[in-house]
Amino acid sequence: MKKIFSVLFAVSVFLTLQAQRKELARLTVEAGNYQRVNTPVSFDLSGINIADTLSFQLYEVVKGKLTETVSQVEKGYYPRLWWILSGVTPAGSKREYILFQDVKKKTQPVINAAMNSGIIRLLKDGKPVLDYAVKIVYPPAGVDTMYKRNGFIHPLYSPAGNILTRINAPDHYHHFGIWNPWTRVKIRDHVTDFWNLYAHQGTVRYAGLNSLTGGPVFGGFNVHHEHVDYQGKKPEEITFNEMWDVRVWNSEPLTNSKAWLVDLTSYLSVACDTPVILEAYRYGGGIGFRATAEWNNKNSWVLTSEGRTRADADGTRARWTDVGGMFEGKGESGIVFFSHPANREHPEPMRVWPVDQNGRGDVYFEFCPIRHREWILEPGNVYTLKYRMLVYDGRVDKATAERIWTDFAMPPIVKAVVK
Repeated sequence: MKKIFSVLFAVSVFLTLQAQRKELARLTVEAGNYQRVNTPVSFDLSGINIADTLSFQLYEVVKGKLTETVSQVEKGYYPRLWWILSGVTPAGSKREYILFQDVKKKTQPVINAAMNSGIIRLLKDGKPVLDYAVKIVYPPAGVDTMYKRNGFIHPLYSPAGNILTRINAPDHYHHFGIWNPWTRVKIRDHVTDFWNLYAHQGTVRYAGLNSLTGGPVFGGFNVHHEHVDYQGKKPEEITFNEMWDVRVWNSEPLTNSKAWLVDLTSYLSVACDTPVILEAYRYGGGIGFRATAEWNNKNSWVLTSEGRTRADADGTRARWTDVGGMFEGKGESGIVFFSHPANREHPEPMRVWPVDQNGRGDVYFEFCPIRHREWILEPGNVYTLKYRMLVYDGRVDKATAERIWTDFAMPPIVKAVVK
């Protein structure tokens, strides 16, 4: 009797689950003219006329059978469903998916975000990827405290645990791992330097947390920065409000080694009621990277999408730039920086320190959208700069960098038939 009851109960549960499952959309992902490898893709959910409290479950159609696919909803004004186009998808091919309203299985976050002890830390499978400074970091004792700052990324780790970033370098105390202040900003009748903190003209500070996200497809954070002018009518005036959206993808973009895929998007808006001019200068803004003290002119490299090296890359333009080096007893690691084609002045100009910098060849790289031409920012507008970082161990060849830039700049096309 108990056995019969168990069977009937199982059938009842199955029928209930089937009744709850409703097909919402059929999705076709087109690779286009490029091979794709573990590529993040997304679908706009705003066209699906159901309550956002319902669960979604995505399945890939493989040889007529449904294969469950891990997905994640990004909430917002236009909610999006994200998943990883897993494995190798050949150029010109298509993959088919069905999105159901379903009783979704609970999935553990692979990318976790947590804030404590003055930092936001992102982890993948429990391993640290990067820290973001919430608490103000002061310079070493005896150094001008104007060099204090927060709102930057450090450390940034490679998958093997090598630390790629540096702060408090004695030659440039105003360098902070990965960060992006502007150097010469004309505000009404004066020019303020938010980069060179020793000038006592301005600074950039963390001004609040908007969101922390953890999930099976991506995890990250969204924070608010203020660019503070010390030369205005008041002791402190806010020139810009900036939002940083940082996310790490649960993707394995390399076929031969581990790597992180990290996106950093900056949303910049003028806080005052008059236009602000970002004057042309050889560095400032964009995305800056002060590399580990372990690298010098003998054990590091720079290679741009246009074939330039550290000897001749400064002031030129690129879609991507590979910056890497050796760690004593710990192999090689690096970062490929990718500029999105929607960015100002793309392919973006760069600041690359020459090989003899500081007598030992310290490494600095930056995408610099105001290198050759000023940028006028109007009140009421939002200006966006999008970057991707491939953080790797070993080496990355040009073909791989090109493939990942293509994924970022020209992602696969998702076409949908909504039920």
